[in-house]
Amino acid sequence: MDAIQCMLTRKSVKKYKPDMVPKELLEQIIEAGLNAPSGLNKQSPIILAVTDRQVRDELSKLNAGKDPFFRSDPFYGAPVVLVVLADKSVPTYLYDGPLVMENLQLAAHALGLGACWIHRAKETFEQPEGKAILEKLGLQGEYEGIGNCIVGYADIDPEKKPRKENRVFWIE
Repeated sequence: MDAIQCMLTRKSVKKYKPDMVPKELLEQIIEAGLNAPSGLNKQSPIILAVTDRQVRDELSKLNAGKDPFFRSDPFYGAPVVLVVLADKSVPTYLYDGPLVMENLQLAAHALGLGACWIHRAKETFEQPEGKAILEKLGLQGEYEGIGNCIVGYADIDPEKKPRKENRVFWIE
């Protein structure tokens, strides 16, 4: 599938089969994420590739928090969570991280997998339990959670929602 077709057909998947994604596919998705553009080529974002079910479930619980608005599993059953965090000391970190998130989603779609951006990574890693995960990995510095890219085999074919009109204003 070419890049334009990939962008035009990608949809957020919110129901997954429990089957684990092969590591070779995840490595390709991660490589695409790491090749996203970044301000001054600082490459501030990092990725936590979570395939361990216990850690994945802990992150899901932290992400859901106590707010009843959030689902019991905000990761919709996806077996993989690719957490994007970015180094807050880099002035463009808040712009660089979303570019990684988009590349992850597009790469997953190109490989026939489902993906979806799940918010609240920032809140997750501001909690003591989230900070402990980073400490356990030996990560130094001030990282902010940008997003959680859930990945897996889709258990539904989500409907592509129409795009809103009147969103382009030409200046010629």
